Amino acid sequence: MAWLFWHFTVPAKRPTEVLLKVKKDDLPANGALVYRESRVAVVRIASSVYALSLVCPHLGCTVNLTAEHFVCPCHGSTFGSDGKVLEGPADRALKRLQVEDRGDSLVVVS
Repeated sequence: MAWLFWHFTVPAKRPTEVLLKVKKDDLPANGALVYRESRVAVVRIASSVYALSLVCPHLGCTVNLTAEHFVCPCHGSTFGSDGKVLEGPADRALKRLQVEDRGDSLVVVS
């Protein structure tokens, strides 16, 4: 009976999906690589590396990268290089995705 209770009260772990694989040497020192097909940007600022979903949290449009910001072409939301909202109508940051270090590559998973 305890197993039945545990089974329905403990959330199941979602399987991860590999979104893309990037060679570390391809990532610019202070910049980003944008993968429009995967709707992912891999960003390196100093020694920090992270990935952002390019799906606008407002209505799901694909966000573009400019020299200074991420910008949604549909409704004009602007996001900083960290994904935080600078200007709406979006009211949430771009989603951060998990990045795994695999030797000479970085793997972005959902």
